[in-house]
Amino acid sequence: MAEKITMSADGVLRVPDEPIIPFIEGDGSGVDIWPAAKLVLDAAAAKHGHRVEWKEVLAGQKAFDETGDWLPEETIQAFRDHLIGIKGPLTTPVGGGFRSLNVALRQILDLYVCLRPVRWFAGVPSPVKHPELVDMVIFRENTEDIYAGLEVQEGSAEARRLIELLRDELGWEIRPDSGVGIKPVSVTGSKRLIRAAIRYALERDRRSVTLVHKGNIQKFTEGAFRQWGYELVREEFPEVAVGWDDCGGDPGDRLLVKDAIADITLQQVLTRPSDFDVIATTNLNGDYLSDALAAQVGGIGIAPGANINYVTGHGIFEATHGTAPKYAGQDRVNPGSVLLSGVLMFEHIGWSAAAADIVSALEATIAERIVTYDFARQMEGATEVKTSELASAIVDRL
Repeated sequence: MAEKITMSADGVLRVPDEPIIPFIEGDGSGVDIWPAAKLVLDAAAAKHGHRVEWKEVLAGQKAFDETGDWLPEETIQAFRDHLIGIKGPLTTPVGGGFRSLNVALRQILDLYVCLRPVRWFAGVPSPVKHPELVDMVIFRENTEDIYAGLEVQEGSAEARRLIELLRDELGWEIRPDSGVGIKPVSVTGSKRLIRAAIRYALERDRRSVTLVHKGNIQKFTEGAFRQWGYELVREEFPEVAVGWDDCGGDPGDRLLVKDAIADITLQQVLTRPSDFDVIATTNLNGDYLSDALAAQVGGIGIAPGANINYVTGHGIFEATHGTAPKYAGQDRVNPGSVLLSGVLMFEHIGWSAAAADIVSALEATIAERIVTYDFARQMEGATEVKTSELASAIVDRL
């Protein structure tokens, strides 16, 4: 009998053998990639005695067409009630409505961690010489920074009042023809994000956590993020982790927590990728880094993502790319991003064996050069297959 996933009083997910998991098919190419991913997820689950009862909920263009609402309250409530869900890519309304449906879901449910593991699968085309050295996990803060949406439009009455207030109260001279935005970075938001990254690293025997920031310029936001991270290590993890300044770069048998400025990080993930393991960073930095790293291992078409609140137990796992509407219904787009997001979901709910089998089957499929068009055009001797055919090939190798 299908049941909801729940969370115990001590913060542990309780997952039945047949959980009910809400899903959003997604706009554009979602009609192709979600059924393909579902086929593989179902097959891997069944192999290990599990079954998912998928519950469709609506968001994006499909929701608007059917209900007149881009993000119906019923969808939000379903994710609240069932804790764990998965989604394909969503259209962002142009000229009105939400700035981003993805951001809206993260903020409404307080999904403060954007989790983006980045690794290379042998055979996947890459623009770098040694993509195999890229094995990083990004913890991107999801609720603050400029994504809070606290900005006023140039020429508006609100902009004029804010500019005058900042001049009168703080002596800040801002050009009168400016749009103005506010960048909040809090102790609460920073420490819970960094705490999650450290716990993840410790649970998985990772080598280090790097705090990526632009604190040399933005001293009281990005710089404070760095400072609060080191404080957290001393306050909560002194027996198992240590900051760079407190150990001279030699952590012994403890987890090393270090920091790097964002601009040099974007260079060094290319030139010295093996120096990085788990990365904890603010929202905008995490956005840049996630896509830059994905490019090193084959692109966001195969990059998974998760949005998680480790305190409440809520998590939405998602394709990280856009909707690619011109390919919708062509059975052509790579389903890797949403499939690997499903792998993250299985790992998160404790179905690690099923998750590992999907990864192994995907690796075997790619190794045989059975790929969708995005990879086939860059690989010699590839067999180009449709989205659905790739899914079937992966299932065959489970």
